[in-house]
Amino acid sequence: MSNIQSVMTNAKRQVSLGLLLLLCLIGVTELQAQTNQISRFIDKPLEEPVSVPDWFKLSFLDLYDDIDEATADGKDGLIVYFGQKHCPYCKAHMEINWGNPDIVKYTRDRFDVIAIDVKGSRNITTVDGHVYEEKEFSVQQKTNFTPSLLFYNDKKEIVLKLQGYHPPYRFRAALEFVSDRHYEKETFREYLSRAELADSFGKDKLNQHTAFMPAPYILDRSKIPASRPLAVFFEQPRCHACDVLHAGPLSNDLITTNFKKMDVVQLNMQSETRLMTPDGRNITAAQWARELDLYYAPTIIFFDEQGKEILRINSVVWLYRLKNVLEYILSGAHKNYETYQLWRQHKGRQKAGFE
Repeated sequence: MSNIQSVMTNAKRQVSLGLLLLLCLIGVTELQAQTNQISRFIDKPLEEPVSVPDWFKLSFLDLYDDIDEATADGKDGLIVYFGQKHCPYCKAHMEINWGNPDIVKYTRDRFDVIAIDVKGSRNITTVDGHVYEEKEFSVQQKTNFTPSLLFYNDKKEIVLKLQGYHPPYRFRAALEFVSDRHYEKETFREYLSRAELADSFGKDKLNQHTAFMPAPYILDRSKIPASRPLAVFFEQPRCHACDVLHAGPLSNDLITTNFKKMDVVQLNMQSETRLMTPDGRNITAAQWARELDLYYAPTIIFFDEQGKEILRINSVVWLYRLKNVLEYILSGAHKNYETYQLWRQHKGRQKAGFE
């Protein structure tokens, strides 16, 4: 590495460290306000379509060429944004994250961004030369929740995937994680853990819910299948997003009724509480959370009767989306539709009268 490259790399690392320190120093009030911006919205489909920023790249949707062009312009990679026109979470991302001038500047300086409509029919050529329609590529990448973002580096590798809406400080951290190549030495979870104080405000104890089963947590389904699906809530104390989930969707009677139709446990993802995992291993909650590479609290993971993971929600979720996820699980639709997104496409065709 040349001296100039070394200086640039060190400068980037210093900036990244600065971000992490900044996250720890940002006022609790500001972080709470960021979370509350999304916690107050209604997540039913929008009447007016969401538009993408005019600074997004106009692309022929050949990802190999798009990445080469981004690299030739001195950028660190390509972001593929998966959205849909009437998605309230997409609108929140556009208005709150890419509505922030600092985040916009950081994104544009370091990445090209192209938009994919998860219901669209344009052809996309992947980095390995395969051609898919937008909706097919979206399913192949398991972008179950919009917005989803794939981050490609200059080697045409997917180095990070974000599903669903994430508040500004986490999204900015994701941008830096990729731009500064932290993925070469640590996971996104490990990177965020160095700034975990930034998100540490809220109640000192875990929230309670009537659907949660008491300890001991014997979740083994590997030898004898269970009679019902399993939902595991990974939470932690002093987690405002956890408080918002409980005060919002989990306070809804229909949501509570549906969760009571499955086995449900709540784990402190930082604790040494021992449990039996769905595949029959005896480990602690913290060890399991690390194995699952969980970087967002609260995360809800759904398992089938044999202990196979069906789906996880590891981003902001509100009433309409959670209601649909529970229908997907409890109706048994996950047995016929490999991904939640395929099932939602089927439901959309039914509603439109095409099936």
